[in-house]
Amino acid sequence: MKKYLPLIVLLIGIDFCVYSQKKSVKNDSIITAFFQKKFTDYFEVQSYFSNLRFNKAEIDKLLDESLSANNAYGEIYAYNLLGRDYRNKTLYKESIENHVKALELSRHIKEVPAEIITLNMIGVVYRRQDKIRSALNYHQYALELASRFDPPSSDIKKSKSISENSIGNIYLALRQYKLALEKFEKAMETQYELNDKRGLAINHQNIGFAFQNLGDIDNALEHYYKSLQYNNEIKSTLGKVICHNSISNILILKGEYEKALETIIEVKELANEIGNNYYISDVYNTLGYCQIKMGNLEEAEQNITKALDTGLKYGIPANINASYEYLSEIYKVKEDYKKAYEYYKKAIEGSKKTFNDRNVLYVNNLINKYDNEVKNNQIKSLAKENEITRLKLTRNRNVLIIALVSIALFGVLLYAIYGQRLLSNDKKILMLEQEALQSQMNPHFVFNALNSIKLYIINNEQKNAVYYLNKFSKLIRSILESSKTKEISLHEELKTMNLYMSIENIRFSNEIDYVEKIDEAINLEKVKVPPLILQPFLENAIWHGLSSKKGEKKVVLTVSKISDEYIQIDIEDNGIGREEALKIKTSKSLKRKSIGIELTKQRLRNFTNEFQNNYSLVYTDLIDKNDNPAGTRVSLKMPLY
Repeated sequence: MKKYLPLIVLLIGIDFCVYSQKKSVKNDSIITAFFQKKFTDYFEVQSYFSNLRFNKAEIDKLLDESLSANNAYGEIYAYNLLGRDYRNKTLYKESIENHVKALELSRHIKEVPAEIITLNMIGVVYRRQDKIRSALNYHQYALELASRFDPPSSDIKKSKSISENSIGNIYLALRQYKLALEKFEKAMETQYELNDKRGLAINHQNIGFAFQNLGDIDNALEHYYKSLQYNNEIKSTLGKVICHNSISNILILKGEYEKALETIIEVKELANEIGNNYYISDVYNTLGYCQIKMGNLEEAEQNITKALDTGLKYGIPANINASYEYLSEIYKVKEDYKKAYEYYKKAIEGSKKTFNDRNVLYVNNLINKYDNEVKNNQIKSLAKENEITRLKLTRNRNVLIIALVSIALFGVLLYAIYGQRLLSNDKKILMLEQEALQSQMNPHFVFNALNSIKLYIINNEQKNAVYYLNKFSKLIRSILESSKTKEISLHEELKTMNLYMSIENIRFSNEIDYVEKIDEAINLEKVKVPPLILQPFLENAIWHGLSSKKGEKKVVLTVSKISDEYIQIDIEDNGIGREEALKIKTSKSLKRKSIGIELTKQRLRNFTNEFQNNYSLVYTDLIDKNDNPAGTRVSLKMPLY
């Protein structure tokens, strides 16, 4: 048998080469045929290449030929393939560079499906590096874009489930396991509907991890085995490695060390063959940890050191921290307490960079409060909308009844009575609409404020976090109080706007100089205005005027008495001007109709109906001495009586 062994090896090698050549020829022909087809959207491109597994040379071929043929779909797909290939090799910088090229090209040709897919891919790369804020921003924007499709196609539904799953993973990183489970279960509803086995495999794995950290290891193990079953069905080698690693960790927790060792050893070489350094480091950490529990300290140290070297080389914070923790445990058993302490200290310092228990608990409370407020506002809004519908139906019914009665009996008299009822119903409808719109507006900038503070909390900048959270709590209290009234004093409105500007200024690194100039002749307590009436104008000044401006940024709010019957409120910014802001808005791939100012005008009309005089709103484009745009002034003239 031994003398035939070299011949057998040679034949196997020849068969493998022939198979590889056939596969390469087949892939080349599919790539060539791609340029002969006409695609209507990026999802069709994904479907066309769905059964193809590209190597690096084939990706380069697709990119080169797409560039030569000026085929944008091919370029986007190739850049995303390169990004994923680099991500699997833990080359995150190169991965981001290629995904960003795909994103820019998607936006240039206004291909929203490609933009959604690419945003999710970028989010995954940032999540692998524990860059939580960046990851969350990309996945949230992808989810927002996908939510605009009505009705959504099956591809859009799948993209939304990917975003929800990724946001769930971010909650896992922040140890908010119950919130993560909600996201995963929502994503799985779509995956069961579409029979997306890959998505189901990923989500069962994630749910298992959440249950593991909640202490329910039996439930965790059940979900890990379900994930492994789906991965075996779709023949995902990487999925098998991930599942074996997770199952091995659970078996260690259950004290079944021999079984855990067999489970992880089964995929050790498989992980090396795949070449994904993130999971190579993870597998060697698990293997070493199992060996610690079995008393094989020398082998454990070798494997954990390899995991640490891989984590340090490719920048994998979570695995680095785990390696330091396991090495600390090894030296503790060896009674080398100095080294044990040094490694433990490194593990703690590494964890603090991406996580702080106290801060995350506080973030969790804020998110829960925000979610509850949004849900309550939605319930209130629906109730008011139902009441509006009921009043409208009643009004329409009364139109017919009163018209018939007026013709038959009293004519003009009944018509006058109907008119009074009609006006009364209209007034109720307008007031209810105003309350419904206001209840929907409040969470809008509450969510933006919460996102602005989030960076300080995650980065453990406690003084800044506490300072701005105090302002944030005052802003919330002011919003909730003002939402219960039809009018407030101008003094209270200016206090609320000052808080609002402080919170928004965080997102500009406090570059905006906000100034209030108040005429001393005005008693601000006696002047009444609708609550939050100035916020849309300040928001426009920031996001349309100043956000794209470089250099000094300034907003000046001036209140002056121009006559016995009127005061005037001017909001002036030194931004890029309305014409340039319109160009930027027009160049965006998706145009969202802004209704904030129109709603504000409607509220002003309703509010001044009871006054002797009406309001006026004037926009002035400011220019400098060279006739260049120098900002915008909004002048709101309000009646006093």
